[in-house]
Amino acid sequence: MTAHKYRRILLKLSGEAFSGGTDYGIDPSVSTRIAKQIKRVADMGVGVAVVVGGGNIWRGAEAAQVGMDRATADYAGMLATIINALSLQDALEREEVVTRTQSAINVQQVAEPYIRRRAIRHLEKGRVVIFAGGTGNPYMTTDTAAALRAIEIEAEALLMTKNNVDGVYDADPRKDPNAKKFESLNYLDALNMRLEVMDATALSFCLENKLPIIVFDLMEQNSIERAVMGEHIGTVVSDEKTR
Repeated sequence: MTAHKYRRILLKLSGEAFSGGTDYGIDPSVSTRIAKQIKRVADMGVGVAVVVGGGNIWRGAEAAQVGMDRATADYAGMLATIINALSLQDALEREEVVTRTQSAINVQQVAEPYIRRRAIRHLEKGRVVIFAGGTGNPYMTTDTAAALRAIEIEAEALLMTKNNVDGVYDADPRKDPNAKKFESLNYLDALNMRLEVMDATALSFCLENKLPIIVFDLMEQNSIERAVMGEHIGTVVSDEKTR
């Protein structure tokens, strides 16, 4: 068994992670690649929970901007996260990883309802748990759901994956070649500088509960495993000094 730094983690996957190189939908090869990494982490004896976004299928905030009722738009986004969760569940099961999907909104034909104690029991039995449906409430992002679920299941770290961005920068590195990367970042500095780590509500949850956040590029080789093993990749957001 490979040594690992964390006993239990929560992995936050954006909806865009599932689309791969396409503009929309799910690239099955990406789901498979993610599932293989999760399997290797689970095989280390690490408890793995996952929160999925839905931006590859639906963006509630954008729909609201063009006149759709915001709450209705957000509920549609929750359904999109369930589609992504089922895609990942299938990919994991094809890798022979026992998986359970729990949803914050009731879709009992395809997913269990979210019950904290049941989720923890699944993790104790070595199962991967996927949390879908966000928090089940409109106006709340899946970043907030990730922070909340991580705290509820007593995860030791929140792993925030990005696409083709290897951490947190003081500007968008895809637009500004002079953007500087943070090796470590204090929670309060991240809030005060309004850096795009996650939304302010989610970041405040992590601050209050001293939950470290590791922000890294999902597409880097073995990035999830390296983060779990304690290798310094990306940017670590915690109560330590900003560097």
